[in-house]
Amino acid sequence: MAKHALITGITGQDGSYLSEYLLSEGYEVWGLIRGQANPHRARINRLLPDVQLVDGDLLDQSSLVKALGFAQPDEVYNLGAISYVPLSWQQTELTGGVTGLGVLRMLEAIRMFSGFTGSSTPSGQQIRFYQASSSEMFGKVTETPQHETTHFHPRSPYGVAKTYGHFITKNYRESFGMFGVSGILFNHESPRRGTEFVTRKITLAAARIKLGLQAKLPLGNLDAKRDWGYAADYVQAMHLMLQQDQPQDYVIGTGVMHSVRDVLQIAFDAVGLDWNEYVYLDPALVRPAEVDTLCANPAKSEAELGWKPKVGFQELIELMVEADVRRQSQPNRDDYLFSDS
Repeated sequence: MAKHALITGITGQDGSYLSEYLLSEGYEVWGLIRGQANPHRARINRLLPDVQLVDGDLLDQSSLVKALGFAQPDEVYNLGAISYVPLSWQQTELTGGVTGLGVLRMLEAIRMFSGFTGSSTPSGQQIRFYQASSSEMFGKVTETPQHETTHFHPRSPYGVAKTYGHFITKNYRESFGMFGVSGILFNHESPRRGTEFVTRKITLAAARIKLGLQAKLPLGNLDAKRDWGYAADYVQAMHLMLQQDQPQDYVIGTGVMHSVRDVLQIAFDAVGLDWNEYVYLDPALVRPAEVDTLCANPAKSEAELGWKPKVGFQELIELMVEADVRRQSQPNRDDYLFSDS
């Protein structure tokens, strides 16, 4: 029989790529979505017709228990979060409730559904759980590159909430014998990335400026450096983590850093423009507590999972620009305009 997977955050970039990958692997895929009137429901049904949707909310534990009953999953991928870091400063309580406590609610729903009582052997179905942790947990880094045991010093409400989710997953693993893992994913982008994120903001602006639809691009810290990879590569690592004999946490990244200026250079070069003529600094876009440098040490994931990224940084940014030029030339297209919230 086909394995069943339940994905929270099905409307986001990662949820879409993971759904497609699991379907290609023969899974029956269920997506958790909040409310019958959710505007994303019709689009998911159209763009991901083989994904079955089930109502549920990371703020409502009883709805999660019901969703588990409907989907009967072998694997749960918890990708749902308030994932835009600047927004976490404006909606701190909601960020904590969804991104942090939402993990606890899902773990507790799995514990109840599977009959865990503190023994390593559940009385019911053993569900494997993946938690989407984040490189933002490292924050004010103590060493570079960062690996699985690097100290956490989050610098935003989002990072703090993700750190809670990471540790509560580890706690349930150690306390109840649950198969729970966290993937500490570094920044991963794609043409499906939300337009509020800096890479997509840049590639979209480059396309619009080239087409005469936009004049200027405001940005914050151009010197911030990140380890950027391709989201479609990274979801395969999520799946691999749940296929291991023992649950462990893994850092997923490329091990190579690039600055925001590097993104600008490649994106505007791709459309034959000089970014210096169009970009200006807006102090309002600088974070209250900046994270300047994030770079992964993916040695463990390469050695134990056999995972390596396939798409390089320049190819990724050019891919995103190409997609945005195509979309802006045909503005009525809505293919894969997913939300990352």
